[in-house]
Amino acid sequence: MQQEYGPSGNPINRPVISFKGDGGTYFGILIVNMLLTIITLGLYYPWAKAKRLQYLYSSTEMEGSRFEWSGTGNEMFKGFIIVVAAIVGYYILAFAIGALGLTGPVSGTLIALTYVFIVFLLIPYAIHGANRYHWSRTSWRAIRFGYRGDRTEFIKLWAKELLLTLITAGIYGSWMTMNIRNYLLRNLRFGSGEFFYDGDGWEYFKLNLKGCILTVLTLGIYSFWWQADIFRYYIDNIRLTSKDNKVLECRSTATGGELAGLLIVNMLMLVFTFGIAYAWIQIRTIEFVMNHVEIRGDLELRELRQTEEEYRNSTGENLADMLDLSII
Repeated sequence: MQQEYGPSGNPINRPVISFKGDGGTYFGILIVNMLLTIITLGLYYPWAKAKRLQYLYSSTEMEGSRFEWSGTGNEMFKGFIIVVAAIVGYYILAFAIGALGLTGPVSGTLIALTYVFIVFLLIPYAIHGANRYHWSRTSWRAIRFGYRGDRTEFIKLWAKELLLTLITAGIYGSWMTMNIRNYLLRNLRFGSGEFFYDGDGWEYFKLNLKGCILTVLTLGIYSFWWQADIFRYYIDNIRLTSKDNKVLECRSTATGGELAGLLIVNMLMLVFTFGIAYAWIQIRTIEFVMNHVEIRGDLELRELRQTEEEYRNSTGENLADMLDLSII
């Protein structure tokens, strides 16, 4: 840690996060995962995901100590089977509707009910469950992360925010994004430390409106600066606090030009290697994020204590994968 002092004489802590992953090693993991997943007709997927996450987390270092992701393929396989069964059930329902010749109001009602179930209930259930499982399996120096959100409360929040977004033809989307993000991060714990997020829907709306207009006027060139602004807004509003009100804050140092360089090179690598360079692209991207996030404040990480419990139900994690959802 690089120690600095502020004007008041209080220490300004700067925990340094770095990524030590190697593209060649990660490529080997992905290749083996892909082959075993194909050979087992997809059944190896939970173990493949576990090996990938274990490598990425164990390659991430803060204050000289590596992170750990302790989830296992065995844990995730149980949730994986439940999700696969649900998907099979959905297709059986769709087949039954066709086989029975149901048309008109009956068919439309069943399809509408299925859509409402997926959008209003299944997606928030997946996000909530994924956060509970994923963070409980993440730790640093034996201090576990945790997510304390309430499932019913989150589903109600999701449904309300989604309805307002639909009613306003998408205009409320910025407020929905911030309110959902605020809820998830404010229920995230790092041992005895509590995360907070202070995103504001109006500010986020203005940021995206500006980005959209300038991207159109510059024929797409400004899109890199727009993405850098979004990244900065996501990062700069995160803080970790302790019970004695000490704080660590995150700050983004990424610029539009730097992000443009990363994304353009990544695209060229992907195109000219026919996708083979994907492992190196992901490693480059993670390194970019780690190198462009600063942490500062007066909270000493060694003051944090273990408070979180393990959570082994991985159904939400697998469901989030199937629905292509990402956790915070």
